[in-house]
Amino acid sequence: MRSGRSLAYLVTSLVAGPAGFLWTLATTVLMAVGAVTALGAPVFLAVTWLDRHLADLERRRAAWVLGAPITSPYLPVTTIGRARVRQLAAQPATWRDMAWFAVLLPLGLTLGIIAVVATVVTAAAVIAPAWAWSVPERRAHPLIQQAMGTHSGRLLISAVGIALIPIALWLVRQLASAQARVAVALLAPGEHGRLVRRAQELAASRARVVDAQAAELRRIERDLHDGAQARIVAAGMTLALAERRARTGSAVPASAARRAGAASTDSTAVADGTPGADGNAVLDGIATARRQLDEALAELRRLVRGIHPPILTDRGLAAAVSALAGDCPIPVAVTIETPERLSPAVESAAYFVVAEGLANAVKHAAATSCAVLARYGAASGRERLTVEVADDGTGGADPAGSGLDGLRRRIEALDGTFTVTSPPGGPTRLRAEIPCAS
Repeated sequence: MRSGRSLAYLVTSLVAGPAGFLWTLATTVLMAVGAVTALGAPVFLAVTWLDRHLADLERRRAAWVLGAPITSPYLPVTTIGRARVRQLAAQPATWRDMAWFAVLLPLGLTLGIIAVVATVVTAAAVIAPAWAWSVPERRAHPLIQQAMGTHSGRLLISAVGIALIPIALWLVRQLASAQARVAVALLAPGEHGRLVRRAQELAASRARVVDAQAAELRRIERDLHDGAQARIVAAGMTLALAERRARTGSAVPASAARRAGAASTDSTAVADGTPGADGNAVLDGIATARRQLDEALAELRRLVRGIHPPILTDRGLAAAVSALAGDCPIPVAVTIETPERLSPAVESAAYFVVAEGLANAVKHAAATSCAVLARYGAASGRERLTVEVADDGTGGADPAGSGLDGLRRRIEALDGTFTVTSPPGGPTRLRAEIPCAS
């Protein structure tokens, strides 16, 4: 029953109010004394820990009126020592908890006493016939003597008490709701907490989307590598075998002949080991088909590397960057200072920064050397991968170009930053900072 829960909330506030006020007073003095000693940080951490647990009890107690506990406003704290103290002190919820315990004393006492008095008076009126006869009447007002001293008067008081029950219940509910609203204002997440929590939820959602996209790209790469690429290689081998047999005068299998379009009228020339006109046409067709298959295979491999290079999946960022540097026609100095493996999305973004930087250095900047740096470290409490690609070319790279702009969008999707420094005359430097735990 809502009225019963509301009354219980207000009655327990008569105890929680003084207890919370004394707790806040004692801990405030304790923290003030500890602040001038070496025990300041441990005392603050202990007080806030207990404060939070007591405030959680208050949030659950408010559920008697609200129907559900007040949501916890605390943000995650990941540091230790004095950094943890600073993080806790920077959270508004820490001080709002203390403010609630200070406010609960006058609020709880005032509303609790009103609720108790209203309830007791109404209940006493309802059961007046059971006790009113015992009240001394000698010096009472005549009206009171009439009400208390007669059976009909006591029944009238009881009737009035019954009529007051809805009003008393309404009053108790309103008082409890008023106190619960104050509790929500101080104990629920504030605007800052809601914004921070929402930002964390969006960051987690974005990380899941990025990971899903990286997984889908790896799946496409595997399908192309194991499916279309394997079939093209098999077709090329079949054509190579058919061409070899045709040139040496061996019988060409019927299936290979059909695929190559060989004419049956040229079988005599093939048997003699001297291809005729139709045989030469067949050989030319086979050679052309092989050349086209080789070109298609090379294009498919470039496409696979552009989607997600297999070496990056199999061996990690260091091996993939080293392979890029080995294939580059200009000298590339590579410095890799990273853990063995990072998240797939981070490795992929770093790889394409290096690939784009080397491609631009060779194709557009006329560079004679290039340097690649990938370093993993922590800055401002966050783990980051920093990737730099620098060349000695002519510069003038356009940050709004399709390749560099695509890199920027890829890095920003991971909450990273991407900068391009390329004055006319050079040098050009690409720098990306990618958080490793989005």
